[in-house]
Amino acid sequence: MTEPASSPKPSTGPNSLVLKLFVFTAIVFLGYGALGLPLATLPGQIHEALGYGTPIVGLAVALQSVATLLTRPLAGVLCDTRGGKISILIGTGCFALSGLLYLASLAVASPLLSLGVLLLGRAFAGPGESFIVTGALAWAIAALGVAHTGRVMVWVGIAMYGAVAVGAPLGLALHDAAGFGAVAAVTLLLPLIAAVLALLVTAVKAPGGLRLPFLQVIGLIWRQGTGLALGAFGFGGIAPFIALYFNARGWSGAGLTLSALAGAYVLARLVAGHLPDKLGGAKVARVSLAIEFVGLVVMGFATSPIHAMAGAFLAGAGFALVFPSLGIIAVQRVPPASRGAALGGYVAFFDIGLMVAGPLAGILVAAWGYPAIFFASAIAAAVAMIFTRQRGG
Repeated sequence: MTEPASSPKPSTGPNSLVLKLFVFTAIVFLGYGALGLPLATLPGQIHEALGYGTPIVGLAVALQSVATLLTRPLAGVLCDTRGGKISILIGTGCFALSGLLYLASLAVASPLLSLGVLLLGRAFAGPGESFIVTGALAWAIAALGVAHTGRVMVWVGIAMYGAVAVGAPLGLALHDAAGFGAVAAVTLLLPLIAAVLALLVTAVKAPGGLRLPFLQVIGLIWRQGTGLALGAFGFGGIAPFIALYFNARGWSGAGLTLSALAGAYVLARLVAGHLPDKLGGAKVARVSLAIEFVGLVVMGFATSPIHAMAGAFLAGAGFALVFPSLGIIAVQRVPPASRGAALGGYVAFFDIGLMVAGPLAGILVAAWGYPAIFFASAIAAAVAMIFTRQRGG
């Protein structure tokens, strides 16, 4: 049964398009702030305040990622059966609950119990991410029209990364000023504001018609998902190891290199975010992966920090449009009633790519040194080009 809502014809006028994109971007930005805000402070709370070692910190980080991956299919199916609005409201509720649990952990005297409550809060952040992102994608595409799929994916991505980029330093500032309790309180507040904003927006009925089983949906979009996962290897390998790479070379400027990576990613989406819808997903994906390939090769052969920074800039700019470009193809391959499942499954491939990239990069470094990360990621980007073709069945 679908949620009670109107089912307006998507309005694609310039003013309406910009307004709707702004609203959905704001919802994701506020909701996702609950993920970005405690990102830099949770490790310190676990390690310094509670006295647990780095393996437990790693467990807390992985717990959210696993919970996100496991709930992507559920979020997709929910969008198809009940609509994107209900998915966002569930996601904001999960994020708010995570903030409440962070607060509750401070009231527990036992370090072990406090850790357990913290980890439970981290676990609820996983479905929070799944339901908000999948819901926003499905709802925005339904509201704006499938012709704007690429642009929706571009702006939802900007909201996600923007929330992390702003939230992490803001969380550290709050922690320094008022402690972890302040971070937890704002983590609770932000998704509630997002929920209120979502409640003010008219829902769109879940599409009727043929609804495919989730595994059948994956069978239709696995090529695009695999291309996305391979393209994400470089993005997932650079960020965790760039500081160690620079230290091993005796270079300074690792932070600026990360800024070049992230800055190019956002800049490319702002400047060229309309191209996947205009030129077609396959063509833009191939060019984007080629640019990413060149950037990764430049990083592998870098002989100075400037060379590495230039490579990171190209890699970030290249990867920026891979997600929306291949996403357009994935959405086109399923009937409208299974679009949410396709979006949930497609984003899950991105999660898998990032999860595999970190451990694999560590193995490569141990065997062949840091440049091996970039060369292997470049090969992955080249292989990903094979999966940009739009085939039948």
